[in-house]
Amino acid sequence: MFSRNKNTSKLDLEQHELLENAQKRVKQKKRLYTHFVVFLVGSVFLVLINKILKYGQEYNWFVWAITFWGFLFVLHIFNVFITNKFMGNDWERAQREKLVAKQKKRIAEMEKEIEQEVELPASIEPEPKKKLL
Repeated sequence: MFSRNKNTSKLDLEQHELLENAQKRVKQKKRLYTHFVVFLVGSVFLVLINKILKYGQEYNWFVWAITFWGFLFVLHIFNVFITNKFMGNDWERAQREKLVAKQKKRIAEMEKEIEQEVELPASIEPEPKKKLL
């Protein structure tokens, strides 16, 4: 009646992990949409500077600036929607497990080496002591 079920802590941990992942994804998408709005406003601003204020009017430099910024925006989209699918939580978990297994293997190898080094001197019997007269 008053005792807690031990399985609830495991479920709470999984739910907490899912919630953190969802919050992370929402934050990524929010930043992407903010980037899109800033990109649109900034692009209009660059065109106005070039055409209306006649800054560098002899050359349409805003095209290159908007193209570069658009490329960065496409990279941002790629990172949020594509890279995250391939390198999401499952990928991170697999990489962590792989690294932990590699570290455990190294530790086991080092322990074996240490055991062999310790056993060698113990296996060599010391010479009998000579009596001095």
